[in-house]
Amino acid sequence: MATATETKPVQTSKSTRHAVAPPITTKLRPLGDRVVVRPSPGEETTKSGIVIPDTAQEKPREGMILAVGPGRVLDDGKREQMDVKQGDKVLYAKYAGTEFKLDGDDLLIISHKDVLAVVEHRP
Repeated sequence: MATATETKPVQTSKSTRHAVAPPITTKLRPLGDRVVVRPSPGEETTKSGIVIPDTAQEKPREGMILAVGPGRVLDDGKREQMDVKQGDKVLYAKYAGTEFKLDGDDLLIISHKDVLAVVEHRP
């Protein structure tokens, strides 16, 4: 005789809208409207082949978003929705954010308002 077993609903953990890269996930969780960015490496040579020393290189203003905060709390108690997500390539203000090193990686924490644009690649 076959018996039917009752299945219990599986409780899943609350998924976050903004997933983060594995190595950074366990170490950084930006607060409020902040994002963690890995700046793109600066140009080391000019188009004509002249090598630019590190001290003369311009600060990069482009990078990859590694982690995104939940958004700032508005006056009515709701959270502002973030326009960027993990993995987006972005342009940000020249002197924005706070630079720091984590496991040998140069990273930057910037405010959501300092992100100027998302770079999209067209197929």
